[in-house]
Amino acid sequence: MMTPFTRVTKKYDATGISLGRLATKVALALRGKDEPEFEPHLDRGAIVEITNIDKVQFTGKKTEQKVYHHYSGYPGGLKTKKIKDILAKDPGEVLKRAVREMLPANKLRQPMIKRLIIK
Repeated sequence: MMTPFTRVTKKYDATGISLGRLATKVALALRGKDEPEFEPHLDRGAIVEITNIDKVQFTGKKTEQKVYHHYSGYPGGLKTKKIKDILAKDPGEVLKRAVREMLPANKLRQPMIKRLIIK
């Protein structure tokens, strides 16, 4: 007999934390790997809320040098965006992209990303 499951809400403040360190904490919480009853085939992760995302810290020259690529599959369809342009438009998008790549590429990834709330 299965026990009833309730989701926990975890809150993180992004002030002064490096983007990668924050993304790993968030990815582990969304997947549920920080809980003792973790099962890889079940989606039992927490709801994660992030505040002050505009104060996240970048080391080195990442804001000037890091580039995201998107390829449409057609000749000449490679699109590139610098991280500073994405930060100016929507700072939460950078964290979403980092967390998305840390989650497993299966049918559970999309519901996990939907539980990421960036304020």
